[in-house]
Amino acid sequence: MNNTRQIKTFIVAMVLAGIGAAGYGSFRSHAQHAYLALAVLALAATSARMKVKLPGMNGNMSVNLPFLLTAVVSLSAAEAVLVAAASTIVQCWPRKNGKFNPQQITFNLSMMMFATALASLLAQAQWLPATAWELRTPLSVLLGAAALFLGQTVPVARIVALTEGKPFTKLWRELAQLSFPYYVLSAGVTSMVQACGSHLGWGLALAVFPVMFGIHRSYRMYFSRMVESMQTEVLVKAAGA
Repeated sequence: MNNTRQIKTFIVAMVLAGIGAAGYGSFRSHAQHAYLALAVLALAATSARMKVKLPGMNGNMSVNLPFLLTAVVSLSAAEAVLVAAASTIVQCWPRKNGKFNPQQITFNLSMMMFATALASLLAQAQWLPATAWELRTPLSVLLGAAALFLGQTVPVARIVALTEGKPFTKLWRELAQLSFPYYVLSAGVTSMVQACGSHLGWGLALAVFPVMFGIHRSYRMYFSRMVESMQTEVLVKAAGA
């Protein structure tokens, strides 16, 4: 089986996994939270356009993870998947004069539906402590973040490995190293919002937006300097060859 067939097979498998997980999550959903869902959807979609290019990889990262985690922990599975799907479409939509890539959007959309449904089911699992709110919420955020981390990095590393013919393990390790601090930071931000939300109201989530904008700027500066360093290293090696 050549790479083209493997890529198509993997994308189809990802689409089926996304549809299946979203359907099961919707079946298991609890009561809906329309106003909170709309607020989180607006914040997640807006921050999805704040992207940073991952150095050395054909991909980017948006800073909307705290809002996705908030959806996973606080909303029904159906609402969380809807938030993830809408923000993913916004993230992948090409900028002005950009080329529309339906295959890429289909893959990313299916991946996020699968990862979010899985994260929601784990974060709201019945076996989590039901009485101790102080214990249940951090565990929910931790499980949700872990599911999103694996649900995104593993498929992305796999599709890049198939597309570019590179070792999957090496690609996943590099991607995990680049994105893991961001997932830890997002889990911490989400935990604080969850803890304060019961006292100060969910309007507090609005305060997260400027924080994520600052993180976006910091990541862009850090990754741009990393790319410049890599390019300089290549030029030095070429000059010495």
